Amino acid sequence: MLSMQVRDKGREPHPESAWAAVLARDASQDGRFVYAVASTGIFCRPSCPSRRPQRRHVRFFPSVVAAEKAGYRACRRCHPGDPSASRVAEAVGKARAFLDDHLEERVTLQRLGRAVALSPFHLQRNFKRLTGVTPREYVTARRLERFKSRLKEGGSVTDAVYEAGYGSSSRLYEHSTVRLGMTPATYRRGGKGMRIRFAVVPSPLGRTLVAATERGVCAVMLGDSESYLEEELRREYPLAHLERTKGDSEGWTGAISRYLEGQAGTLELPLDVHATAFQWRVWRALQQIPPGSTRSYKDVAASLGRPKATRAVARACATNRVALVVPCHRVVRGDGGLGGYRWGVKRKRRLLEQERQAAGER
Repeated sequence: MLSMQVRDKGREPHPESAWAAVLARDASQDGRFVYAVASTGIFCRPSCPSRRPQRRHVRFFPSVVAAEKAGYRACRRCHPGDPSASRVAEAVGKARAFLDDHLEERVTLQRLGRAVALSPFHLQRNFKRLTGVTPREYVTARRLERFKSRLKEGGSVTDAVYEAGYGSSSRLYEHSTVRLGMTPATYRRGGKGMRIRFAVVPSPLGRTLVAATERGVCAVMLGDSESYLEEELRREYPLAHLERTKGDSEGWTGAISRYLEGQAGTLELPLDVHATAFQWRVWRALQQIPPGSTRSYKDVAASLGRPKATRAVARACATNRVALVVPCHRVVRGDGGLGGYRWGVKRKRRLLEQERQAAGER
């Protein structure tokens, strides 16, 4: 899942963004806020590995001091008041990013430790404590995500195996039933066992479909016809169990609706989408483009250290299944022209104009 930003330390955290960070156990937000649980009287870091509480019991505070003044006590598992723990959480976040960028390579604990300035022993222990998996297990999971994406794009099983960084198909098939929940061939046919809830709501751009699993948003689509959008979702997830809802004004659907109404300049939501490591890098780069601003495909490629990967960047934008949350509408042609947009150039133009207007008002 992609990371999100919460307001600076010292300010009241935005409840929706903060809750999304807690659900994602986003270590990059440690030190920016803490969350407290009324039913236990304890406050924690966003990355705390403890079981997630029910949303109605949670309060957010900009600092440890604020939480303590409100009568809460520090968690003994994540130690939110310990500055050294914040540094460790930051190092683990850097380790995850390093592994994402080197999935094709064999990264030893020694090499990873040198990259984030932690000893191999402390890195292994704290990585598992904060993420729930070891660095090796993390790499395995990320490679599987890349493998699944290549299959979904129509590649052969053999090609997908090697492009995902596996030395042989046997290593993949040993874990496919447990990790994928299905054989690779079944996944390629559309997947089974996924439960996706979705809502179609009116917006200034017509109709907006928002779909999500329990882990996060998996699709955001724009159009004029509800039936067309639902058909597109079924085409994307043909064998998943789809359940239509009325939407949630306080949840992810509400956040996207408020963005489309010009009340928010950016969207910071947890995602549950399959992508290659390179696609994730492109999407993260798009999220860093300020609202209302644009970058060319060449600019984005250069920012990733891959100046010749313009076409690959364009493909990553074209395969984006979560419009708005990953703002591919902010990428334009080299000559400044808007270029194409899956949901129509008129919508792309209006989104940019709306963002520029909102940015000017702030």
